[in-house]
Amino acid sequence: MKKIVTLSAIAFLSTAAFAETDVQKQIDELNMKIERLQQINNKQDDRISDVNILAAQDNLKFDVDFRTAYDNLQYETVNGNKYENDALFSNRLWLGMGYAPTKDMIFRGQLSVNKAYGASYGQRGTGFGFDTFDWVLNENLTDDTIKLREAYWLWKLRTGRIGWTVSAGRRPATNGYLINLRDDDKPQSPLGHIINMEFDGASASMQLEDYIPGMYFKLCIGRGLTNATGWASEATKYVGSPTGGSSLPNYVEDDSNLDNTDMVGLIFQPYDDGQYGVITKFYRGFDVPGLSITSPTTAVMKSFGDMDGAAISFKMDGVGDEINDFLDDTILFASFAASVSRPNDNQPMMGSQDDETGTSIWIGAQMPNLTGGKFGVEYNHGSKYWRPFTYGEDTMIGSKMAVRGNAYEAYWTQPLVGNVFSMQIRYTYLDYDYTGSNGFFGDGGTPISMADAQSYGMDPVETAQDLRVYFRYRY
Repeated sequence: MKKIVTLSAIAFLSTAAFAETDVQKQIDELNMKIERLQQINNKQDDRISDVNILAAQDNLKFDVDFRTAYDNLQYETVNGNKYENDALFSNRLWLGMGYAPTKDMIFRGQLSVNKAYGASYGQRGTGFGFDTFDWVLNENLTDDTIKLREAYWLWKLRTGRIGWTVSAGRRPATNGYLINLRDDDKPQSPLGHIINMEFDGASASMQLEDYIPGMYFKLCIGRGLTNATGWASEATKYVGSPTGGSSLPNYVEDDSNLDNTDMVGLIFQPYDDGQYGVITKFYRGFDVPGLSITSPTTAVMKSFGDMDGAAISFKMDGVGDEINDFLDDTILFASFAASVSRPNDNQPMMGSQDDETGTSIWIGAQMPNLTGGKFGVEYNHGSKYWRPFTYGEDTMIGSKMAVRGNAYEAYWTQPLVGNVFSMQIRYTYLDYDYTGSNGFFGDGGTPISMADAQSYGMDPVETAQDLRVYFRYRY
């Protein structure tokens, strides 16, 4: 019996030993397979990383913003004459691009086409006056020429708890703070109450939101007009002359042309916690241009002096604290602004040799509706000498921000297909108390009351209306 037990034990141990050896072999084979799969997975990760780099960093990323609009324009002069365009159709295309090789360095650009249906070069609305001025070239209806609207680099830095940015190029200076609500855009840098036009320039900001919610300072400099005459532009004048053509100095200042028009501004946002916000801005424009009337039938462009401006804007994004959904999604805002003209010696500015102060107020509300859209109402009032830099405002009848009188506006913006396709119906009514609301800084901007203008035999526009319907695709 003992022999049988002993033999059975030996057989069991032998079998167990062989089984353990077999299991270890299987484990080793599985480990080899796992290691091989891990190698394959690492290669796949490397390939995916390469693809992600190509998609996110190593190429330009594009976006499209295309709008088709209908505008019905109505004007009435102080003498009761009426002018209209009840079928103005237009297409506006913004082709945006961006590139971020690192999280700290960004390039952004935008090309633009803004044209009336059927417009071609040389027709009015595409022509040779203020509508082709660089400040507003992409905001006015022109032809199908592709133009540069934005192109700039942005460098982000950080020292401790303070963030910094530096940027230069053709900076975004339209569709700024508060005016973006009506335009259904993200706010750009300027305050829409006083600045809404294109500029080439630079900016630097210091961000202190780690200390006080939303606080930052931003210094902005820009050039809106350059005095630099090249010999190529005058070459045909001097054909055959030994002193002409390419022998002339290139890109020099020309005393017979307009001076450089520069601007310096400071934006200060003391507080913004996402619901309550306040932001301020001060600027000075140097050697601003305008028309000088030399006779009843002729005028020349000249530099007239400097122009100061300042604004303070308040916004409440959500009324109360979770009272109901309607108030949570309601936006209320108010803004006050002032401008001060500083004419050159013996050169009246907007009809006055004195420093003249103008003021403006702007209030508005934007409310949600039951279909996911937004209703908005706004009101503006500007005084006699009020003059902002809002020539690029998205309107067909003149800037409501610049009105010397009263402006009333209501709009409904409605998404149709997610965030990709939307529509808007907007009505704007301008009631002018003085002339020159849309002029520059010379004689064309002289404020004359409607009654005085009528007594002088003039017939300026007293009221203007714009009913707009648009459909907009963004992706």
